[in-house]
Amino acid sequence: MIERKFVAQKLKEYSIQEYIRNTLRNVGHSHTKVQNTPLGEKIIIYASRPGLIVGRKGQNIKNLTKALKERFGLENPQIEISEVTDVNLDPINIAERIVSSLERYGTARFKGVGHKVMASVLASGALGIEILISGKIPSARARTWRFYQGYLKKCGDAAIEGVRKAHAVAKLKTGIIGVKVSIMPKDIVLPDTITLVKEKIEEFAQGDAPPEESKGEQGQVKKKRVTKKKTVKKKAIRKGAKKPSATVEQAEHEQSDA
Repeated sequence: MIERKFVAQKLKEYSIQEYIRNTLRNVGHSHTKVQNTPLGEKIIIYASRPGLIVGRKGQNIKNLTKALKERFGLENPQIEISEVTDVNLDPINIAERIVSSLERYGTARFKGVGHKVMASVLASGALGIEILISGKIPSARARTWRFYQGYLKKCGDAAIEGVRKAHAVAKLKTGIIGVKVSIMPKDIVLPDTITLVKEKIEEFAQGDAPPEESKGEQGQVKKKRVTKKKTVKKKAIRKGAKKPSATVEQAEHEQSDA
């Protein structure tokens, strides 16, 4: 029973995300997160252009909240909009950009669109990008075109968790064209990266004493200097002090004469 409850909840969240994605097309929508809170469902919408989603005087948000209540039975949905920091590193926005270009200009300029998008993504600091465009391009026979540049992981945990992927569909007169985008971000930590730590070398001016933590020849030089100072100090004391042994001998001679 508990497993069925969790499965039903995840299916409901997925259906909400799909509805918001289809509703907010061509407005810079990236992805949606659904969180369950004591006050109700909290829906966070990530977008590159939040003003278009909010609408004039919040009218679009009001309509979306009303539609979510009626369609999915949400009691108190709280919609929050978060702005995407870097649009060129978001694969969903990149895929939608390619789809909108294909729907506007057709399949005649698909190569220029692919190369232009790759250049903008790599200029933002991404390590690598791959774009797959499949469909009837440019002839009547379906085929897949691959655009790639940079370094991209294909296997391992880094490829599953680190590489960002997205998929979009362009509806043309000749048929449906699928677009897949994979981006390797700049902040990914790879297991095979090696960082070289340089040894810190301290330089001393001529005549300066080395620190106490230094070892080897510098430590020996310091010990010699210290001992030399101590010996000089002792000699100075011996030279300036009186000889107590002479006074004792004079006293003994006086006692013997008496």
